[in-house]
Amino acid sequence: MQDSILILDYGSQVTQLIARRVREAGVYCEIHAGDVSEDFISQQITAGIKGIILSGSHASAYDEHALKAPPIVFEAGLPVLGICYGMQAMAQHFGGKVSFSDHREFGYAEVRAHGHTRLLDGIQDFATADGHGMLKVWMSHGDKVTELPAGFKLMASTPSCPIAGMADEARGFYAVQFHPEVTHTVQGPAMLSRFVHEICGCASDWNMPDYVETAIARIREQVGDEEVLLGLSGGVDSSVAAALIHRAIGDQLTCVFVDHGLLRLNEAEQVMQTFVQNLGVRVIHVDATEQFMGKLAGVSDPEAKRKIIGKEFVEVFQEEAGKLRNARWLAQGTIYPDVIESAASKTGKAVAIKSHHNVGGLPDTLNLKLLEPLRELFKDEVRKLGVALGLPPEMVYRHPFPGPGLGVRILGEVKKEYADLLRRADAIFIEELRNTIDPETGKSWYDLTSQAFAVFLPVKSVGVMGDGRTYDYVVALRAVQTSDFMTADWAELPYALLKRTSGRIINEVRGINRVTYDVSSKPPATIEWE
Repeated sequence: MQDSILILDYGSQVTQLIARRVREAGVYCEIHAGDVSEDFISQQITAGIKGIILSGSHASAYDEHALKAPPIVFEAGLPVLGICYGMQAMAQHFGGKVSFSDHREFGYAEVRAHGHTRLLDGIQDFATADGHGMLKVWMSHGDKVTELPAGFKLMASTPSCPIAGMADEARGFYAVQFHPEVTHTVQGPAMLSRFVHEICGCASDWNMPDYVETAIARIREQVGDEEVLLGLSGGVDSSVAAALIHRAIGDQLTCVFVDHGLLRLNEAEQVMQTFVQNLGVRVIHVDATEQFMGKLAGVSDPEAKRKIIGKEFVEVFQEEAGKLRNARWLAQGTIYPDVIESAASKTGKAVAIKSHHNVGGLPDTLNLKLLEPLRELFKDEVRKLGVALGLPPEMVYRHPFPGPGLGVRILGEVKKEYADLLRRADAIFIEELRNTIDPETGKSWYDLTSQAFAVFLPVKSVGVMGDGRTYDYVVALRAVQTSDFMTADWAELPYALLKRTSGRIINEVRGINRVTYDVSSKPPATIEWE
């Protein structure tokens, strides 16, 4: 039986990061809503969970309608780690006091460790002149624990938050007001690894090679001798799902690849070559460019464009699916963050960020059973799985590409002319990033950036080429660096790289005479422009 950790989510926007850090430590975990029933938790305990983590929240633990941790969490004899709201919920459960803070903390803080608890013993970023161990952490709270519950001792503090951590080591209960899951908390991975390995006793038995065989066996058992239909977009998730399912059931899989005219340069050809020629997957290629462009004509609102592209994809896919009479399963590249975010937005436990086309995005009229072999994996795990399955690394480790494709990288109305210009400009930018090596790291700037692309601006500017006046379009280049895509810094690309890229785009893409570079970080901007 595989060791695992249960994470109860109370609505924090960074709960996913807790799970990512736990899995990075080689321990399997799942996120479930904070108000799940005691019967559900009992089932999880019977199934072998070794510990429980309580997440943060946008709510206040002392509110009348605030979610409470189910009593069984503290009665099961398992170690429990409370984070931010999770700490406050733990304090209230055991009779401590939580109050509104007149000094809120959002961002960087330095925390003093106390008491040499098992969770923090030997973990520090620096020591003060008095020899006190200090931690560089990230805080995000307006409330705080003002009175320790009986049986708990102080574990950490800041000047404005005297109880920034507490522990009842006899029962294995630990809690911190800061967020060890975010990258800004330098020792966060060490703390979470300490909790799951040394305190909970979990083994490092979550790894991709073992998962491949488990997933293949699960697909074969689920599908049997029936046929499966999959919408292949060319993105990482659907591509890995296709490769995994094909490895499991071979010719029982048929993929439908819908080209809506908003793909990257030569993407359709690359997808067909990878899957049909190299992997032997059966793929139906549908060129629906004219249909999509016709529906998008005159539409400039970003959300309206997304809905049109999603609706047309469903219609084209449904039409092709109707021709395959023997298909009994619909496969999707749904991954764990899609499931978590959509569930949270439906229940109202978290502020909705966006809907996901992979989660409940296709009509019931297809009358197909749903197969989602990646739904328990994070994006980085999906990439590792793709490599293990033999997909080309350049496909698996490509930068993220939005579901609506270039439709949301063309500001305003989408036209075929704009898409053709943007496709070529974007390809030049990506080529220059791949070909430019940073001397300090030895890596290409494509590998050093997390996401990079060009954006088409529907405005014209005056230029001079040769002895003539031009009045052509503008593109903006965007490149960011991030570890979690929740915050991102604009990448400080070398001037020489930007100069070469700009020169090539203006000289090689007739119709563009000006190139800009976006130096906005997230927040306040988003990574994509629409």
